[in-house]
Amino acid sequence: MIGKAKVGSEELNSCFEKLLMVAAGNSGVGVRMEGALITEWKDIPMELLLRIVSLVDDRTAIVASGVCCGWRDAICFGLTQLSLSWCKKNMNNLVLSLAPKFTRLQTLILRQENPQLEDNAVEAIANFCHDIQELDLSKSFKLSDHSLYALARGCPNITKLNISGCTSFSDGALEYLTNFCQKLKILNLCGCVKAATDRALQAIGRNCKMLQSLNLGWCDNVGDIGVMSLAYGCPDLKCLDLCGCVRITDDSVIALADKCLHLRSLDLYYCRNITDRAMYSLAHSRVNNKPSLWQSMKGRYDEEGLRSLNISQCTALTPSAIQTLCDTFPALHTCSGRHTLVMSGCLNLTSVHCACAVQAHRTLNTIPHTAH
Repeated sequence: MIGKAKVGSEELNSCFEKLLMVAAGNSGVGVRMEGALITEWKDIPMELLLRIVSLVDDRTAIVASGVCCGWRDAICFGLTQLSLSWCKKNMNNLVLSLAPKFTRLQTLILRQENPQLEDNAVEAIANFCHDIQELDLSKSFKLSDHSLYALARGCPNITKLNISGCTSFSDGALEYLTNFCQKLKILNLCGCVKAATDRALQAIGRNCKMLQSLNLGWCDNVGDIGVMSLAYGCPDLKCLDLCGCVRITDDSVIALADKCLHLRSLDLYYCRNITDRAMYSLAHSRVNNKPSLWQSMKGRYDEEGLRSLNISQCTALTPSAIQTLCDTFPALHTCSGRHTLVMSGCLNLTSVHCACAVQAHRTLNTIPHTAH
């Protein structure tokens, strides 16, 4: 980090000079603020410093925070969003050094190409950054349950958590997290095969009533019990990815159709136990489930309901069921360029078409052909 300070300082200096030129009308004389002429770094008021920092990248902001105590205090107090995904080496040590200073962070992105983070870094975040609302720890293969325990105790206000690819987490630790982090709205568990089990999903359904989006992609320990618990406990669920959850059956989809009336996106890729029964339940839910709710929406009728559905490799489905579903939800498209109804690998469903595709075909057929 020290080795890169010179580069960061040059970037800050360049940004500062550009900002002064704009503020001074490109005269190059300097900027006058509240009677004081600003020509050097030491003259900068804290509010202008924060404005400059907001225009540069996160690496440069970190460098600026080390210039002097005044800058450190101002930047650490004013900075609420930070991404360290650019850090290819020593991210763990960087987090350990920054967490005690950047205590006002609300969004922290720690996505990695190669696993660097260890439990002590997450524990530092939990100990100092209690305002964290969005946290991305994806691909942190080195993290253990200790990290989830720490987050549960120190960051109860998390609303968006991405721990996709964190394969060492257990369902017990995830259950513990949900007991404290009950404001979760977006949760990504893709590839968390040990953490995403029916036990964990029952805890999520019990504790995270505000959940709106959940990714369970390739979590093959997920079954009907877990998904049904989600459906009954999380009525505001809008997006659910069950890609590769090979154990689920129609019972899961029927529960979602019955209880999650705001469901807009559903991914059932490779869920080969799904049959027409599940598809008809989705179609019928729009009319049969709480009709007063739909009537109250009036103009929003077409905005609600499924807008994205992936049934690729669900080979047990038939054209009649999918066509009924497509007719029920106008936002599901099979036409070129839109494809919000994805049916790859379902060769028996090639006859299914959305309303606009049918209309386009009819329009084409009604255009008079010029005689040659």
